[in-house]
Amino acid sequence: MPMRLRITHTTTYDYDEPVPYALQQLRLTPKNGATQTVLAWQTTITGGKKELSFDDAHRNRVDLVSFEPGTRQIAVVSEGEVEVSDTAGVVGVQGGFMPLWMFLRQTALTRPGTASRKLVGQITPGTALERSHALMAAIHEAVRYETGISHVGWTAEDTLAAGHGVCQDLAHVFVTAARLMGLPSRYVSGYLMMPDRVVQEATHAWAEVHLPDLGWVGFDPTHNKCPDAAYVRIATGLDYAEAAPVTGTRFGRADERLSVALEVEQMQQ
Repeated sequence: MPMRLRITHTTTYDYDEPVPYALQQLRLTPKNGATQTVLAWQTTITGGKKELSFDDAHRNRVDLVSFEPGTRQIAVVSEGEVEVSDTAGVVGVQGGFMPLWMFLRQTALTRPGTASRKLVGQITPGTALERSHALMAAIHEAVRYETGISHVGWTAEDTLAAGHGVCQDLAHVFVTAARLMGLPSRYVSGYLMMPDRVVQEATHAWAEVHLPDLGWVGFDPTHNKCPDAAYVRIATGLDYAEAAPVTGTRFGRADERLSVALEVEQMQQ
């Protein structure tokens, strides 16, 4: 039975002096698809304005936001309701405008090295689905989830060398290794309803591979499971840089303080 989730995601930027100019790309609108239906969604900007919206090459909905000149604070609130079904991680056929071979391409964050090749060498032979499950389990075992230590610029090789990281890092390791195995793979950003709390500190990330007969299938090495009805897909890309909830640039020397408030809860049906 589908599950209906209510999500409120607030991101606030505070600056110690006025910012003369800034632009941000927001990828905060969940995708409609085989696993989920967006029932209602809106993004509200305080301290700036939405200039335009478009779909990128991965069919992510992108909002381009400008800051009001001289602002010291901007707040972005994305909220709505999404109905999600448990499909054992199966998303289905390729959408977007990119051919599947593009998802075998290396990026700066997913360039393989010795550690990635060693990890792939430990995966036992089997079907593509079996090897994907084995890879997810191997990463879950090799990389400890730990916040406050890794950096947003860490590569898959950095994460494997350190032996710890956050969900973004584990997803990059999976994407890197899957491509080494000859499987088209992509990074996924989204929301995850936690079983023990409504209030969270960050969004979630996992990976998807394109498998024969099934199409795209999700794998979450952080929790060693395929996504179920507690997962909401927002954006996909070759790596974090293409699927990050917020990217942008600004002018000025003001120091930036970022705060995030996220609530994900199940609604009564």
